Amino acid sequence: MHEFYAIATHPRIYDAPSKPAQALEQLRAWRESPSLTLLAEDDAYWPVLEALVERSRVTGAAIHDARIAALCLRHGAHELLTADRDFSRFPALETRNPLP
Repeated sequence: MHEFYAIATHPRIYDAPSKPAQALEQLRAWRESPSLTLLAEDDAYWPVLEALVERSRVTGAAIHDARIAALCLRHGAHELLTADRDFSRFPALETRNPLP
């Protein structure tokens, strides 16, 4: 699911990439399939991810950072130790660089 979003919305892969809302709609359609079983993320995760994507306008491979942020928030972690400044696009999740 995340890789689909990363590829479908990536402007360097498609000349006219899918808009985030279009890709999210496709993910919703797949999640509604009665034969689908997801291996990790529960139903409460998806609204958190969608809210982060809509607020930060994530496209392409940045969906993987959004996934990490959404999983943290979904499970009550509000601070992420990381040296990756890309997480600043998710203000609901505080970041702290653990490196000197």
